[in-house]
This record gives sequence, structure tokens and C-alpha cells, in this order.
Amino acid sequence: MVTFQPLLRPPALRYAGFPLPVDRPFTLQQARRAGLSRHRVRRLESDSLLRRVMKGVYVANQVADSIRLRLQSLELVVPPDVVVTDWTACWLHTGLLPPNDHLRIPTVCAFRPAGNDRLRNELCSSGERTFQPEDLVAMGALTVTTPLRTAWDLGRLAPRDLAIGGLDMLLRRGGFSRAELVGGVERFKRRRGVVQLRELTPLADARSESPGESTLRLRWLDLRNLPAPTPQVPVTVGGVEVYRLDLGVPELRYACEYDGEAFHGETHRAKDKARREDLRRRFGWDVDAVRRSNVYGANRDIEQILYEGIDRARRAGGRSE
Repeated sequence: MVTFQPLLRPPALRYAGFPLPVDRPFTLQQARRAGLSRHRVRRLESDSLLRRVMKGVYVANQVADSIRLRLQSLELVVPPDVVVTDWTACWLHTGLLPPNDHLRIPTVCAFRPAGNDRLRNELCSSGERTFQPEDLVAMGALTVTTPLRTAWDLGRLAPRDLAIGGLDMLLRRGGFSRAELVGGVERFKRRRGVVQLRELTPLADARSESPGESTLRLRWLDLRNLPAPTPQVPVTVGGVEVYRLDLGVPELRYACEYDGEAFHGETHRAKDKARREDLRRRFGWDVDAVRRSNVYGANRDIEQILYEGIDRARRAGGRSE
């Protein structure tokens, strides 16, 4: 459930005569009409008083992320006669963007129903798409693909590594079951991406907590001769959970965890190291930590890490290949 945090005293109010409300988003064009130059807006952003929610849309930095904020932001740039789709719909439903999209400003994905003109808006990536009535839901002034239709679209149209993260998060928060997800795949028979959709939907898992963790799981599952990982393995003492591991094989006490920059940056390194040392010393778990460069890209080495880690765990447990 999304909760709305109370606003603190807005830092922007320290600027006398700030001409726009500080509790809702606004566009760069609205700021300029109110007398704020582009340079002034960018300066407020660099001073951490404003942040960009999406291309051309800003909000006071102390306003917490919420469905309400996402809706207000989209309503500023999306006409009422189009359908919000793909990663924008996923973001609206779950707050999730593809890995590292927090480092850039994502483009809005919005489509008109088939037979209408393409949306022409420099802030949007658009085209035409066919929808059934049950694929759409009204949210505020917008029409959005439902979480289930959004999952099908991402599963067939997004790159495989990214699609699995969208499927996991929508299954986790979208209010539909894996059976519903898998059961609707054949309606896209002979459409672009349906082969990938057939492959990925049975692999979707609501226990995944981040896109990077989802891709790590997919890499692991691709190695068919290794034991499949279990997501979110609890480590308990007297029935009380002490730790939880991203992905693990409990019978081997081997785990691999994805350390994203958002929660495992430089300031967390010492804490992460101490946690994994405690897991090794007290509980006998062998834990590999991997980062983006290990999992993504042509130079990734996650396959080697997993092969070597499983081999280590088997040898430690007296098991042979």
C-alpha cells in the first residue's frame, strides 16, 4: 500500500516569492510563464531544492514519491485521449523503472488506440496499439494499461534482461496471479515478442525485490546444470529471522546477492561485509556479492561466479560434481 508522507517545510520557500506551488509538480514551460528562467530552474535543481520527475516536469525535492505525484506529473504531459503504457504504466503502478533509469530522465510511453493518429509530443515515446476494454483502467484523468496488460507488454516488448524485472514487480504489486499472467499469453499469438513472453511468464516471481535481483535470477536459471535458486531465503535463530538472502540454495548454503548502487554504495560496504562475514562464521553460508558490471553487459562474469560458487559450496559440504 502506498502511504503519503506529510510535507516538511518546503526548502523552496526560502526563496522569497517562489511563484509556483511547492506541493505539486510543474513543467518547465509553466515555470517560465511564472517568471522562472530555465537557468533558475536548473540552479534550484542543482541545489537539491527541485528534482525532475520526468523529462520537462519538476517538483520540490521534499515531496515524497507516491501514486498521486506520478499521476499529477503524467497529467501535465499526457493528453487525455491516449493510453499510458509499458515502463511508464509500470512506474505508475509500482514506482519501478528499469535499472539505472533513476540516473536519467525516462521518456513517457503513451499510445493512441489503433486507428488514431500517433501522439506527437517531444516528451513522449508513442505510436498506435490495439487494446481490449479490460486492458485499460482510469487513473485520475488518465487511461492506463492495467498491471496485467502492462506485464504482458513488457514481457514481450522490453529487452529480456529488463522484462523479467518488470514482470516480477508487477506480479508482486499488481494484484494478479502467476496463473492469470501465464494464462493470457496466447492472446498475443503471432504478435511481436510472444516467444519471449512465453518463456518469461512462468519464471516471474513476486518474491524478487529489485530489477537487478530479477536479472541475476534469470542468469542463474539460464545455467540449467546448476541447482535453481530460491528467492529471499530466510536465515533464522530460534524461529526468528536474522538475515534474508537475495537468492540461495539452502541445501548447499550458497547464496548470491545483487548489490545495487542505491542501497549498497560506498557508505554501506563495511556493513555489507560484516553481515556476510557473520553469515559465513555463524551460519556456514558462502555468499557472493555481485554488482551491475558482473550481471549486465558483454563483459559480465556472473556465470563464472555462479559456477565457482556452487562448486565451492559442494566441496565444503563434501559433495562432488
